[in-house]
Amino acid sequence: MIGYILKRLGLALLVALAVSAITFFLLRLSGDVALAIAGEGAQKEDLDLIRKTYGLDRPLVVQYVDWLWQTLQGDFGTSLYFKTDVSRLVLDKLPTTIILGFTALGFALLIAIPLGVLAAVYANSWIDRLALAIAVVGQALPNFFFALILVMVFSITLRWLPVSGSGTWLHFIMPTIALGYYVAPAFMRLIRAGMIEVLSADYIRTARAKGLPTHKVIFKHALRNAVVPVVALTAVQLGFLLGGSVVIETIFALDGLGYLAYQSITYKDFPVMQVIVLLLSILYVLLTLASDIANAWLDPRIRVA
Repeated sequence: MIGYILKRLGLALLVALAVSAITFFLLRLSGDVALAIAGEGAQKEDLDLIRKTYGLDRPLVVQYVDWLWQTLQGDFGTSLYFKTDVSRLVLDKLPTTIILGFTALGFALLIAIPLGVLAAVYANSWIDRLALAIAVVGQALPNFFFALILVMVFSITLRWLPVSGSGTWLHFIMPTIALGYYVAPAFMRLIRAGMIEVLSADYIRTARAKGLPTHKVIFKHALRNAVVPVVALTAVQLGFLLGGSVVIETIFALDGLGYLAYQSITYKDFPVMQVIVLLLSILYVLLTLASDIANAWLDPRIRVA
């Protein structure tokens, strides 16, 4: 088990290193850092001086190694647009994204577990078909389009919820629904498949033969075993929610990492964008590692290996 964890941890570190390198080179190739610092209309002499001062005239590989060494020492640089320390800027925005990710995950589970259970208990009925239809719509509907529908209905038409901002808990309702509804179908299908398999097991038939009430058979015996694979999927989906919040935060102007990433791209703030991508990739890799460890712990074949 320990060997398996160390192997997966080493692979996770390699993935994070590869993501940081790819992001660094793509960002450098997407625009001129010296021009982003100097601004439009800068003279060639000024650009050459900036390149020499910041070491931008060196080969990209040398620049990446230098950036990686500074990052490992905790020096993430200074924002080109916000003119403040990148680490402080990112840490200020991180709580909003984490809150959005966990609330969206909670909303997804809140609708996926009941729908999955109902679809399994009433398999091949109209309830099952309705639950599957809801899942298909949630998976097929782009979250940005769904977010705009929510804005049109609840903010512009009904005026129940604020359009943008992150000052109160009301500002998180529509982003949570828009982001959580997109990942709910994966949970629902997994719970449905697990429940159908468990409900046909011998111990469930024995429990029913003993005269146990239906709700106890479903929620105490069947559901407890059917949700085991959901634990591993939860970690992966949480990583997806944290990394995929850019569009939703931008639409609702939530002051989180996603909106900061959008601003960094708009203003070519390369140091901030580099750190955001690195942080989100590390979070996703760690959550995926947690998912693999959970699978290894629950699967005796992996545990023996």
